[in-house]
Amino acid sequence: MANFSKSQVPQFSVEVYQNEFLPEGGREVNAIVTVTSTGGGTTGGIPLADAAPAYGAGQGPGAAVVLMVDCSGSMDYPPTKMRNARDATAAAIDTLREGTQFAVVAGTHVAKDVYPGNGGLAVADARTKAQAKEALRKLSAGGGTAIGTWLRLADRLLNSADVSIRHGILLTDGRNEHESPEDLRAALDSCAGRFTCDARGVGTDWEVKEVTGIAAALLGTADIVADPSGLAADFTRMMENAMGKEVADVALRLWTPVGVEIRFVKQVAPTVADLTARRTEANARAGDYPTGSWGDESRDYHVCVLVPEAGIGQEMLAARVSLILPDPSGAGTPQTLSQGLVRAVWTDDMVASTSINPQVAHYTGQAELAQVIQQGLDARKSGDFDGATAKLGRAVQLASASGNQDTAKLLSKVVDVVDAATGTVRLKAKVAEADEMTLETRSTKTVRVKK
Repeated sequence: MANFSKSQVPQFSVEVYQNEFLPEGGREVNAIVTVTSTGGGTTGGIPLADAAPAYGAGQGPGAAVVLMVDCSGSMDYPPTKMRNARDATAAAIDTLREGTQFAVVAGTHVAKDVYPGNGGLAVADARTKAQAKEALRKLSAGGGTAIGTWLRLADRLLNSADVSIRHGILLTDGRNEHESPEDLRAALDSCAGRFTCDARGVGTDWEVKEVTGIAAALLGTADIVADPSGLAADFTRMMENAMGKEVADVALRLWTPVGVEIRFVKQVAPTVADLTARRTEANARAGDYPTGSWGDESRDYHVCVLVPEAGIGQEMLAARVSLILPDPSGAGTPQTLSQGLVRAVWTDDMVASTSINPQVAHYTGQAELAQVIQQGLDARKSGDFDGATAKLGRAVQLASASGNQDTAKLLSKVVDVVDAATGTVRLKAKVAEADEMTLETRSTKTVRVKK
């Protein structure tokens, strides 16, 4: 990773929202931590390919991107799918910022470096972009699907670059049938923390949990492009977002005093992602949770800890949340970008101790919304229609109450809503596969608290 001075790093702020008051004997402390990064990758509406880099020559964080394109045999059905994939990859290449290092990988049951084709990366300029698009025109469909091999090749290529931002974009149209789930998991484990990756499924013949699992493991986004004609616009947006990242490997560090137990740490906006199991120990009392790369953006995290019981009038620091940028050499002291405090105060004021903070209540509901959608769709697939109706009805109720209109619209394509407020629904007799897959893929997308 490149070394940044404080003037070069986007400015991070941490805000903590909580009800710190607990009743006598109360132990559970919940807080929503809002992290905001400013001064990073905005370009004021200028296309990112044309914008000046955020840093001067020789000072920038540097970025490298590998585009992994599914070229398995199924990409020829219909033939327009392969053409759309080529066009989308070309559009993404056009969006690369000048000076970005990049490569294109064709993925089948093996992975092939098709551009630049020398086991390394090209540097984006008018000439190399034209060469890459010429190489794309030669891509054809044939063979199987082994996504782990694509990711391992992307990792080797990205690791050859002395840059701070390493990112992959992966497109597949089918299930990962030519390697075992264990092989894919091993590849994801080896790539996690080395680069981030956005994953897209095109059409409806791929497995949602595979694609979302790739994105979750590699701290990227996942989505469906049901109609291949929408690929170019989606790839352009993905690349614009990647080009807007200015700092990588930011960690959420949670310090807790002796006697405090951590129940969970979750990202809750813009999507739900449980980070609890991804902790790495920083020292005896602190652990780091990965957050990936940042540009100009804001994200929310839900931290839940259990504190020791205490008497009325007692108070304590329940946790300290910091944003940490590791030393690139691994030898020095990490840079603290910002921090916030989570408190616990014991009171006999029943009103104070029983009120739920609006942010905590909202995101608890959003996490439940993602969970009941998954449970409802799984029940529907297994033939448990009563269970599916109950879970998806609860999802409709939660989406309505929280103002999550996008999810409410997706739910309405799977169920007939009788009464959103009470969650009364009927399962639709016929549901388009694309609509069901879209709901499942986007179930973790959340909305911010209504002001």
